[in-house]
Amino acid sequence: MSTNQLEQFKYIRNKLTAFMMTYQFALQEIETKIEILREEFQMLHDYNPIEHIKSRVKSPESIMKKLVRKGGARSLNEIKESIRDIAGIRITCSFIKDIYHISSMLQNQNDLRTISVKDYIQNPKPNGYRSLHLLVEVPVFLSDRQELVCVEIQIRTIAMDFWASLEHKIFYKYDQAVPVRLLAELKEAAESAFELDQKMERLHEEIEQIRSSDATDDLELLVGNQNFHIPSALLRLVQGSDEKQ
Repeated sequence: MSTNQLEQFKYIRNKLTAFMMTYQFALQEIETKIEILREEFQMLHDYNPIEHIKSRVKSPESIMKKLVRKGGARSLNEIKESIRDIAGIRITCSFIKDIYHISSMLQNQNDLRTISVKDYIQNPKPNGYRSLHLLVEVPVFLSDRQELVCVEIQIRTIAMDFWASLEHKIFYKYDQAVPVRLLAELKEAAESAFELDQKMERLHEEIEQIRSSDATDDLELLVGNQNFHIPSALLRLVQGSDEKQ
């Protein structure tokens, strides 16, 4: 290999490494945001709406296959514009309402720009697939520049994730040629999973109402105790923080 060829190889390698690296950094930014939300909920509300988080960056081979289906690209910038799900993160929640709550909190963050929202929960795909998809742009600060990187965020319940995982395995086993009978049963299973989600959400809401009522009773008993008092200095401190906000 000539010196010129070696330099060209190093140049290509460094460019590709830097390109893929920005997507990994973007995922780390999103994961940090989600972890903060998770810990805030746990500490303030004694409740964790996020069950699992899973992230991935598409492999170069997967990117190339998708490029072939899309007709190719002439530069890394074209790849960036053409393939918007190179970086992906999946958030698994306990209940349907948690999905929309987390989505709202992420979209309200000033440094994230929402590009698109696809609600496959209210409008499931023909095969029964349900999930909420957000495409967001994340600022990544490097040593010499700032990059805006797209990340796809999928938010779904445990039941939705279970169904999607099995559906994917079945399609892989049959190499996409799944018998019609199984397709019908898969869609029926998706409906059953959604009905389970709805039933569990109703049960959760009833339990929360009972807990809220019990907590109110306990607080009233505490405040009603003649030996209980809130230090005036602490009250002024907290009220002062609220006024500044």
